[in-house]
Amino acid sequence: MADLILVLLAVFAGLALMVTVLDRFASPVSPQRMRQLQRWLVPLVGLMLVLSLVDFYVG
Repeated sequence: MADLILVLLAVFAGLALMVTVLDRFASPVSPQRMRQLQRWLVPLVGLMLVLSLVDFYVG
């Protein structure tokens, strides 16, 4: 149980570090680039959900 808490603590600490660094050093994304990413992101999330359902019911 202690190992699980240690791993979770390390994951959350790493995530907090990444958020802080990216917030400080990342440049803002242009609206055109955001639309371009969104055009790919929505279908890929849908595909991921469908493949996850197939894996759940078949596998």
